[in-house]
Amino acid sequence: MGLTPTHFIFFAFLSISAVSLTPAFAENEEQDPGLLMNFYKDTCPQAEDIIKEQVRLLYKRHKNTAFSWLRNIFHDCAVQSCDASLLLDSTRRDLSEKETDRSFGLRNFRYLDEIKEAVERECPGVVSCADILVLSGRDGIVSLGGPYIPLKTGRRDGRRSRANILEEYLPDHNESLTVVLDRFAAMGIDTPGLVALLGSHSVGRTHCVKLVHRLYPEVDPQLNPDHVPHMLHKCPDPIPDPKAVQYVRNDRGTPMILDNNYYRNILDNKGLLLVDHQLATDKRTKPYVKKFAKSQDYFFKEFSRAITILSENNPLTGTKGEIRKQCSVANKLH
Repeated sequence: MGLTPTHFIFFAFLSISAVSLTPAFAENEEQDPGLLMNFYKDTCPQAEDIIKEQVRLLYKRHKNTAFSWLRNIFHDCAVQSCDASLLLDSTRRDLSEKETDRSFGLRNFRYLDEIKEAVERECPGVVSCADILVLSGRDGIVSLGGPYIPLKTGRRDGRRSRANILEEYLPDHNESLTVVLDRFAAMGIDTPGLVALLGSHSVGRTHCVKLVHRLYPEVDPQLNPDHVPHMLHKCPDPIPDPKAVQYVRNDRGTPMILDNNYYRNILDNKGLLLVDHQLATDKRTKPYVKKFAKSQDYFFKEFSRAITILSENNPLTGTKGEIRKQCSVANKLH
C-alpha cells in the first residue's frame, strides 16, 4: 500500500517531535545527573584530595574526630535525607537536630567547618556540606583502620533542620531490635547491613548517661561479670552529670581501630548498650554477628555496602536545596 499525504504529515510530525524533544531531555539530564563518582572532576577537581588531607591533619591533632565523622553519616543520612541538615544551627524558627537528646554526644562540628573553609578557598560555592560530611566520614573510617569505600558525590544541602521528625527515623539505643531493623529496612539496608553498621561501636566511647540503667539500681545480669567492675569504676554515679566527661570505651581491646573485635565482645556479653546485647542474642542477627566475629573481610564487605546505601539515602541533587557558604547556616530560608 502506498503512502498517502496524511502518512507523510504524520511521519514529518514524529521527526520534528523527536528533534525538539531530544534537547529538552538532554537539558534535564544535564541539570540533574544525580550522584556520580567524582562529581567535581570538572568544577573542583581537587575537592576530594583537599578533604582527605584535612581529615588526615585533623586526625593527627585530634584522633577522636574520626569517631565524630563516622557518627555524622549515621545521624545525618538516616533522618529522611543525606543533606547535612545535622550541621545547621538552631534558629528562631527551627531547633537544630544536633541539639536534641537523640543527638547527645555528637561533637567536633567545628572541624567540618575547617574542612569546608579549605575547600571554599579552592572552589568557592561549589562543594556541598553534605558531600563534605559524607567524604570526611569515609576518610575518617580509613583513619581508624577501616576499609576505603568509593562513594558518589553530587549532594546538595538542605535548608532546614528536621529536629521535629528525628525520633521517627533515628532509632534509640533502648529501642527494640525489631524497630531498629524496620527503620533501616525502610532505607534499603538489610539485616547483615544493619549488623555491620553497628560494628561502628567498635570504636569510640559511650557516655555513662546512656548505660547507667544497666548498672543501677542493680547490675544487669546479662552483662559479663568480668566487665562490670570496669563499668562501675567509669560510671560511679547512678545519675551522672550529662556535662561531665564520664564514659566507657566501647572496645577496651582496640578502642581506636574499626575492626571485628566488637562482635567477639558482644558474643561474650561485653556490649555496653542494650542494642549491642540484642544483636548478639536475637535469632535474626546472631548468625551475622558470629560470621563477622570470624571474618573481618566479610565484616568490611558488608560495612562498605551498608555505608554506601546509607550515604545515598534520598539526597538532594540537581537544582534542589543549595550549596551553603557555611555548613551551620542556610543561605536562605523559605
